[in-house]
Parts: sequence; structure tokens; C-alpha cells
Amino acid sequence: MRHSITTTRPSATRWNAASEVTAPTCVEFLKWALAFLGLSWPGFRRVHRQVCRRVGHRVQELRLPDLAVYRQYLENHPEEWVILDSFCRIPISRLLRDRDVFERLGSEVLPCLAAAALRRGARELRCWSAGCASGEEPYSLGILWARELSARYPDLSLRIVATDIDEHLLERASLGRYSKSSLREVPTSWLTTAFVRGAGWYEVRPEYREGIEFVAQDIRQALPSGWFDLILCRNLVFTYFDPELQIRTASRALSVLRPGGALVIGLKEALPEGIEGLEPWVPELRIYRKSGGS
Repeated sequence: MRHSITTTRPSATRWNAASEVTAPTCVEFLKWALAFLGLSWPGFRRVHRQVCRRVGHRVQELRLPDLAVYRQYLENHPEEWVILDSFCRIPISRLLRDRDVFERLGSEVLPCLAAAALRRGARELRCWSAGCASGEEPYSLGILWARELSARYPDLSLRIVATDIDEHLLERASLGRYSKSSLREVPTSWLTTAFVRGAGWYEVRPEYREGIEFVAQDIRQALPSGWFDLILCRNLVFTYFDPELQIRTASRALSVLRPGGALVIGLKEALPEGIEGLEPWVPELRIYRKSGGS
């Protein structure tokens, strides 16, 4: 559930969030709080200033003097943890992020999965984009399929279920509208055929939105239904979750990955010890295959 936070202008005697963004007190607070949320401080090390700004505004809103008192407030008001958890979402994405990954998906992984689907008589290839943010990843995958693979597999359609906990981001995803900076890895041929250009933005054409469903869902608590041939779980679970939550979440996600299906994680991520049933497919690009398929 998304919480709307209204900020107020800080008075001269109130805690100044801007000056405390990089303060050791904020880092100390986050190291304490993240552990209770099942999150990992190393994953937030480079982005903690963004979280600190949000926390600072919240402290101002509650008219609390400092983080020490906010810590006491959390201990006395369990419902506040839901709001703090919402501050720890880092939606950093762009279309074709890590372009080499999508190129390998198009040249090798998707054709292999498509051939397997046709052998078992399936009419669609099902993909799950977990933590899809504003939709950059599922649109990248959908455009890739439509432009480069759909003609080779006319009897097979691509279905993408894109999930994220943040309903505001999903509203933006449904618009399919992006600034030029979000498209810096997109080739010119894509820009001219898959997007409509506006005043300072590009919008995904309707025909490239087909088969994509956006669902509000917390990966820690729920999974989309059905089997999936491909799961994209990049720069979320294996970056921001602590090891125990990583294993628990990944194990549940793998339970809906079809044998022989592919799991893709972030290029700077690593699978934790204790994850079973996966074998390297394209290890340098963090692409894995679930054991048991042909």
C-alpha cells in the first residue's frame, strides 16, 4: 500500500533534513532500522541519501526533534514501520538497461524458451518482470519480442506480468511515457518505430503494449499466478534484501519458474548460498536456467 507523505517547511528550531542527509546519525539509524525490515545496509550504501531525505521529511512532519526520538516513535508505533518501509524503495531504471543482457535474451534465451514452449504445445511464452518500477523493463522485453522474434514464432505470443509494490510507479508504467534520459540505451530504430514522440517525451505505441499486465504486488508476500518461462528479478531482491529474505523470496519465485526456464538477476548481483535448482546459462550476464528442463 502506498502512503502519501505531506511535508511541511521546517522551522529554524526543527531538525534540518537537508543538512543531515549524510550525517553519521542517519547511517547509524538506517543500519538499525533496515535489519528490522529484512533489508541489507550494503545495498543502500550508495543510495542512502535518498532514503535519509525521505526520513528527514517524515521526522519534520511528525514534529520530532531528531532521529533518536523517531527511533523511539517506531518502537511505540508499529504501524510506522510500513511508512518507513515505503521510504526504502529505490526505483532506478531505464529502457534496455544493461543492453547486453537484452541482446542475449533476444539472440539465445528467448528463442530457446520459445522452441521449448512450442514442443509442449503452448500458445504463449510467460514472463514475469519483478520490481518493474515505471515499466521500463517489461516494455523493453515486449518491444524486443515484437520487433525481433514474433515473426519467427507466429503461433506463440508473449505474455508479461509486471509487478511492483508502488502503485504510483505502476500508474506511470501504464502511461508508457518516458524522457529522453530513460531511453539513452535504446537504438534509433526502436525510437522511430516503437515510440510516439511528444514535447520532451516518448510514449510506447499501443501495439507494443499488447500482452503486458501491470500488477500491484509485494514480492515478499505474494507471487503472480501460473508458471513462467522467464523471470527477470534484477536489482531488487539480491541488492536490497538481507540474505535470509533473499533465500526465502527467491525460493518462492523459483517455485513458479518452469523447469528449463530462465532467471535473470542484476549484473552486479550474486545468488546467495542456499539457492538450489539453478545452473548457469550465461553466467557473465547473470542468466541462470532452472534444472529439469530439456
